Amino acid sequence: MPAFSPAVRRPVFLARRSVIALALVLMGVAAQAQPAPAREWTSPPPGDVARGAALYQERCTACHAIDGNKIGPAHRGVMGRRVGSLPGYKYSDELARSRLRWTPQTLNAWLQDPEELVAGQRMGFQVDDARERADLIAYLGTLK
Repeated sequence: MPAFSPAVRRPVFLARRSVIALALVLMGVAAQAQPAPAREWTSPPPGDVARGAALYQERCTACHAIDGNKIGPAHRGVMGRRVGSLPGYKYSDELARSRLRWTPQTLNAWLQDPEELVAGQRMGFQVDDARERADLIAYLGTLK
């Protein structure tokens, strides 16, 4: 290896250090630019519409109605609707900013743990039983 004088070694060292620093910065930018991995939600099993209608009447109507807003928003047409978007209902800021759509998978995650799906939301109710969630989702899917 050739011997370089200190006057040459210092600029070479600084240039090499700058290239390494730049590479690290670019790697960090590239890592930040990566899209977040898609959240994986599980599909509910096929539900029973009749049981879902009974569960809806028993557990949901204190806060929700099919065609009118109450404490919670109306449910007609919920399947496929963007979360937090029903005109005339005042959602929490967190739900209104959400980019999700109501699908069987997102409804399953919501009913299982609303706060985990959208932190800061206001619904204080969850359905722990997977079969009951599936039945409710099957019924909500009929409300066109």
